[in-house]
Amino acid sequence: MTALGVVAKVLPAPARSLAIRWREQWRLNRLPAATCEAAALAALDTERLAGLLGDPALDAEWPAVARELERFEITSTAGGVNPGDRRALYYLVRGLGPRRVLEVGTHIGASTVHIAAALRANGGRPEERPSLITVDILDVNDPVTRPWERYGSHFSPAAMIEKLGMADAVRFIARPSLEFLSETTEPFDLIFLDGDHGAATVYRELPAALRRLRPGGIVLLHDYFPRGRALWPGESVIAGPWLGVERLRREGAALSVLPLGKLRWPTKLGSTVTSLAVVARQEPAVPQTSS
Repeated sequence: MTALGVVAKVLPAPARSLAIRWREQWRLNRLPAATCEAAALAALDTERLAGLLGDPALDAEWPAVARELERFEITSTAGGVNPGDRRALYYLVRGLGPRRVLEVGTHIGASTVHIAAALRANGGRPEERPSLITVDILDVNDPVTRPWERYGSHFSPAAMIEKLGMADAVRFIARPSLEFLSETTEPFDLIFLDGDHGAATVYRELPAALRRLRPGGIVLLHDYFPRGRALWPGESVIAGPWLGVERLRREGAALSVLPLGKLRWPTKLGSTVTSLAVVARQEPAVPQTSS
């Protein structure tokens, strides 16, 4: 651990966030400018997203899905996606209807199984069955080290996927995200970035993800803190995703980031606030005409 990391651990949350943000900004500033082409992104707006997250049909569908997934007893204290965000992921994948999804950051599989459940519900003909690739720097299903148990979960991500009946539709890959994105030729309709949240990584990861996106596709971010400000009182800020995206925007990338804000159900710390955000294409401003 660096000297800054040691100091940051003993600081109160606001000062710790500031110290980490300074480090993130320093690392980000050292990178050469990236090329970021956003043309493949869908042009979404907050009204459309609110409609997806408030869909009465999905409200009616959700209780049965929740009961099925609750049997996995996925821990909510492992630093992964909280239960409210998992539900939001399910609604978004169901509502947007992607056929091919890439997830970066499998961890204990909390988001993985919710995405897979939504893809299963989306259905389709056998030859068009939706698929998910989930990438993590570690082998999250290692039968020797059993990393899921270290975090208090009972099943490996692969075991949960098998119980969902989606083993043939989900592929686990143990590789750094930037390596995978630079070498794969597979296209995706939705890419969920929830791996290394460092600003320097996100700055390179997002353009790489956009190159693998099908026209009209979506990129979804987790741990996006708008303007680098705290979302929950007393909690540290994860500034990397916001810093990385803001540098891309300053350099001309036509990106529009739409934080989901508050959901209609609990997320964490007694709130309904989520750090999920959708990256969409920024539409050019309509010139004003004089009357």
